[in-house]
Amino acid sequence: MTDEKILKQIDGYAEVQRDILSSRKYGSDKVQQSQVASQLVQRLHPDRMVLRVSRIIDEVESVKTFRLVRDECHLPPFEAGQYINLSVNIDGVLTSRPYSMSSAPSQTAYYDITVKRTDGGFVSNYLLDELKPGDVLGSTAPAGAFHYNPLFHGDDLVMLGGGAGITPLMSMIRHFFSLGSDKKIHLVYICRTPEELIFKKELEGIEAEFGNFTFTVVISRPREGCQGITGHITAELLSSLLQGVTNRTYYLCGPTGMCDAARRDLLNLGVRPGKIRQENFGESKDVTTQAGWPTEISKGSTVTVKVSGGAVFDAPVGEPLLNSLDRAGVSVPSSCHSGECSLCRVKLVRGDVFHLPGSKERASDKQYGYIHSCSSYPTGDIEIEI
Repeated sequence: MTDEKILKQIDGYAEVQRDILSSRKYGSDKVQQSQVASQLVQRLHPDRMVLRVSRIIDEVESVKTFRLVRDECHLPPFEAGQYINLSVNIDGVLTSRPYSMSSAPSQTAYYDITVKRTDGGFVSNYLLDELKPGDVLGSTAPAGAFHYNPLFHGDDLVMLGGGAGITPLMSMIRHFFSLGSDKKIHLVYICRTPEELIFKKELEGIEAEFGNFTFTVVISRPREGCQGITGHITAELLSSLLQGVTNRTYYLCGPTGMCDAARRDLLNLGVRPGKIRQENFGESKDVTTQAGWPTEISKGSTVTVKVSGGAVFDAPVGEPLLNSLDRAGVSVPSSCHSGECSLCRVKLVRGDVFHLPGSKERASDKQYGYIHSCSSYPTGDIEIEI
């Protein structure tokens, strides 16, 4: 007797066969479905991307916009205000820096990043001096929490941008008005000189076209004969520029000192902390001047950093640990470079570090001895575990 004849004598065999045939015809492959889902997630949130420079746009002196495309796949979507973390190899040093998109997410063909030259800038000056159309860069997917939230932020927005801090705000402005938004937006743009104003003509054009957009320029280092508003952002200036100060949502982006001062002014004017969104561009120039820095540790001295089971190298006092690791060829994942994302955390096995004020170590990190290497500064010889 054949196997098939034996099986047919089992009660229910015929019904099982019908179910199998029906499943093959109408059912779905769960394994294949999970693979499709994984492919979709990877498309929207890739771990790494390769971006190509398709165009370089001269904005003003020492400022360029780099248009980046992705040849092998679609660019993942982003929220206006978010950033990507670009990886570069500079003379054998593999490092990365975050750059906010200045383009609107409503167009999906490219990312624009707008880069300003800074004194001693390692990556930014490399991009401005060396990058050319056709060059490729490594990048993370878009990230960051500095963006508009329609559930909480309302329709009356104030944006305070300083210098290159205009870039994520420009992404928001371009996005809102490309969609014909009826949101009321007041941009206060602070620059040292009129010549440093980025996107000036485009912003003036948006103001002329949309009655719900106001563009105010403040020049912080005016030359003789400079017209318009001059000086620094103060509570008095904000009160004179804005009506109904307390009932609006604020986006602050620029140098740390400017953003912190503007935040204090807004709080003193009665704005609730939850109505203020802040994104700092660049850390303090000299961390040794920060409150709490050990006075016995002098700037210019060096410390020894030991990586458990790996490299040992000297690092200058006053430099973020992450930068020292980059220079020593020790690779650590990173994204924000501002102490928020926690990707660059390492375990402090021995020694002490100074934590930059405002860095956001998690309670669990502190409990188990982890530090954010981008916002931690060794104050003596240390050992870390990666």
